[in-house]
Amino acid sequence: MQESRERILTTHAGSLPRPQSLIALHTARFSGQGVADDVFDQAVRAASRASLSRQIAVGLDVVNNGEMGRESFFTYVQHRMSGFGGVGSRPIMADLIRYPGSLERRRQAMGTDERVDLLRAPKAIGPVRYVNSAPLEQECHQLQELLAEADGTYAEAFMSAPSPGIIAAGMQNAHYDNLELYVNALAEALRTEYTAIANAGFVLQIDAPDLALERHTLFQDKPLAEFLAFVRVVVTAVNKALTGIPREQVRLHVCWGNYEGPHDCDVPLEEIWPEVSQLNAGAVMLSMANPRHAHEYRLFADPAFLGDRLLIPGVIETTTNYIEHPEVVADRIERIAQTVGDPRRIIAGTDCGFETAAGSKMVIEEVVWAKLRSLAEGAAIASHRLWGK
Repeated sequence: MQESRERILTTHAGSLPRPQSLIALHTARFSGQGVADDVFDQAVRAASRASLSRQIAVGLDVVNNGEMGRESFFTYVQHRMSGFGGVGSRPIMADLIRYPGSLERRRQAMGTDERVDLLRAPKAIGPVRYVNSAPLEQECHQLQELLAEADGTYAEAFMSAPSPGIIAAGMQNAHYDNLELYVNALAEALRTEYTAIANAGFVLQIDAPDLALERHTLFQDKPLAEFLAFVRVVVTAVNKALTGIPREQVRLHVCWGNYEGPHDCDVPLEEIWPEVSQLNAGAVMLSMANPRHAHEYRLFADPAFLGDRLLIPGVIETTTNYIEHPEVVADRIERIAQTVGDPRRIIAGTDCGFETAAGSKMVIEEVVWAKLRSLAEGAAIASHRLWGK
């Protein structure tokens, strides 16, 4: 994983806007309708090529395929693993329950258009195993091909894969005797995915919103200690699945839920960090642009807090259609870099993805790309100030 040697590098959290035609294909597959493989594959390839091209065009350094081939950032595993079926019912976030108007606003914002509903994901109804590696191999090979033919420059590429904890929380357990057994089975299956991504030469991003989000979702009515015990189980399972993968090739993405809401039930970063920081990742990506967590960069004034990791702070918010001014982005980057004490250890990113499930868009597509261009422009301003060049 490259560090920011002479300028602040930029990246994003994974998911980018999908074309409506591809959303329709994803929602059809998610609901169990038949979709011709050749039609789906052609649509994914075209969308991935376009997404990669736009990332490079707006000036991003660490790029990916926009997650075009995935229906969401974690439920896509149902097409690669055995054991899933039926329909679950995900708990509603505690802050949306506390403020019912926010829940209604969310429903109105989502509308009735085609989308993959993560609150109604399949359940684990049998043993979970990785049984279909063809889509994974195709995804890795396709990104390698698209990078080889891409115009413009970039620093490196990443590919994401979910934490076993977010799958266990979002795709409910109706088979294993307890949650820990389910998490461990998922981690063993995910080892295949983690290893393939790393072997393909990509930076592996572990998407683990569960390490923060589930405090006010699955564990909202339980003591903090019980949630932290869950975090320990997940971290231990992920570390085992990462065996053999260089730590410096792994980045961890943690967030409190990519949705517009009050977020006043979010667990503070300080309370979860002792457990989260045990995960063997060379970089951590955290939400730091939104109004609920923008202050937490101060924790990194203690050198022991970050340790030897790189920090990928979110300096672009992903649930609002405000386009951050490049100077605002630069100010955020500078403030965080000065607190950490070494700008080489900062890569500027986004709080989360822009379309974590197909069709679930809070930010309109044109604004997404304007935000990402502002990210690159702000990083250039910050680089000039931090390095004096």
